[in-house]
Amino acid sequence: MLPLSHDEVVHGKRSILDRMPGDAWQKFANLRAYYGWMWAFPGKKLLFMGNEFAQGREWNHDTSLDWHLLEGEDNWHNGVQRLVRDLNLTYRHHQPMYQLDFDHRGFEWLVVDDHDNSVFVFARRDRAGNEIIVVANFTPVARHDYRFGINQPGRWREILNTDAGHYHGSNLTNGLLHSQPVHSHQREHSLSMVIPPLATVWLMREGE
Repeated sequence: MLPLSHDEVVHGKRSILDRMPGDAWQKFANLRAYYGWMWAFPGKKLLFMGNEFAQGREWNHDTSLDWHLLEGEDNWHNGVQRLVRDLNLTYRHHQPMYQLDFDHRGFEWLVVDDHDNSVFVFARRDRAGNEIIVVANFTPVARHDYRFGINQPGRWREILNTDAGHYHGSNLTNGLLHSQPVHSHQREHSLSMVIPPLATVWLMREGE
């Protein structure tokens, strides 16, 4: 289980959003990147009420949630709410994200030791061998032309990007990527992409 429960957002601990470092833009970007990572990582997810739209204050059992944050002009809170909706829909639609949740065959690290760039890459896999690649950049610096090795060469499409403008990110996206026969990370084929700042990206293979 991967819970963000009420115990994380009460008793002087501050909200999840408020505990993120940086200015307001970085706080929201960090939160979106974290949610993108959490949904993609093996295990079942639990999100406490208010976290789905990034409530800024601690949860208080004596008052209602701060629904007013979603009113008026479209804002960062609306963006987080849309992201959580899309994470749920995309997760349910792609079997590699959940079918082998409790089996070692369903998960593989592709990049786990890039301390300099704070980039992590892993693959989720279903029983048929289909993969979703998850790329996360936990710094406020975009990583251009970032190359990493992959198991399955071909065309890979970005199916979720927590930095998308739709979520009030900087909208640094990739679209369709083509693998190359370039050795990287002990693999014969690799992808080169831009990884947005403070973001998690999901990639799905579309074919050769």
